[in-house]
Order: sequence, then C-alpha cells, then structure tokens
Amino acid sequence: MAKFKWISCIILMLPFLSLSQTLDNLDYVSPFHEDLAAVQKNDRWAFIDREGAIVIDYRSDLVENQTDNGFYPLFSDGRCLIEMEKEGISYFGYIDTSGNEVIVPQFLNAKNFKKGKAIVLQLIKEVAGENKALGKKVVYYNYFEVLINKQGDLEAYLSKEPQNIILDESYIKNPPKISYKQVSESLFIKKNKSGKSTLVKIE
Repeated sequence: MAKFKWISCIILMLPFLSLSQTLDNLDYVSPFHEDLAAVQKNDRWAFIDREGAIVIDYRSDLVENQTDNGFYPLFSDGRCLIEMEKEGISYFGYIDTSGNEVIVPQFLNAKNFKKGKAIVLQLIKEVAGENKALGKKVVYYNYFEVLINKQGDLEAYLSKEPQNIILDESYIKNPPKISYKQVSESLFIKKNKSGKSTLVKIE
C-alpha cells in the first residue's frame, strides 16, 4: 500500500517537473534584439525566444549585420533583412517576427529599419525602345536612394538624381553602397568624397 502511495505521488508531481530543451552543435548565439536571438548552425540561421524555443526555423536567406558583438541577423522595428539571388545579383527584402515575408526582395541594397523607416536602393527599369534586328527591347536600369515604411511603401526620395547601373553579375560583384545615414527620426546625412556633408530633412 505504501509503495502504491509513493508511485501515485510521483505521478501527481510529473506535470510540475520541467522538461529540458537542448539545441546542440550551434556555431554561434547572438545577443537578444527585440526579444529574439539568432543562432547559427553551419551556414544557416534561426531565431530563438528568451525561453530558448525556436520561433523562426533555420534558413539561408537571413542577412548578417555587423555589430559590436560580431556578424549575425537581427530584428529591428520588427523586421529582419533577407537576401535573394537572381541571375547572380542580390536583392533585399524583409521578414517579420513570425518569419513571414512582408517586403519582397527587390532592392539592390537595404538597411535595417529605424523608427519605422528604412533606407533602400530602389531599382528602376526604363524601356528606351526596341532593337528590331534582334527583336529585343532596349532596357536601361538606374536606382535611387529612397525611404520606405514597414509595409514597403515609398515614403521619400533621398537622392535627387538616379544612379545608372548595368544589371549584370559581372558588373555588380557586390551590392551598391548606401550613402545616406539616418541621424534622427527626420534627418538623414551623406558625406561626399571631399568630406562635405549633405543633410536632408524628411517631414
């Protein structure tokens, strides 16, 4: 009878016992940003919450950011950068904290969101005419530095003049650089080669 009571006591205690969870063979664990931390295994990244549970499974399209603690993906304003390669050229977009793609990869380069805005390089395609001999359209590409909101909508142009670009992997070995930097909620600054600065205020 005493043995039966002892077993019953253990059974009653089972729901209150904590079950341990282990993530093995991780190459890197980042600091937390917005309650999510990036964990790396081989060349893929996932996100865990503060309980150690994986909330976004391992994937290879997350963009690593340079921080004081190393290179890793992170969330800022509820958005994380992703990268998709098409015909040898990288395009950038964003996912939300559920791992859903909220802004399709379409930008030649992009920064993390800050105060609800992000600086991106928006690609523009212009059809100049048609080569009748080859039966192909004559197409030119350029890009602007623009400001978008968290839904991906255009908020403002930072650069006044477009930058021409040849959309070919032999010419674009790395994403074009973003020259503007956000210094406050409404102020953006760019330094030119001579060290002079351009300050843009977005209302």
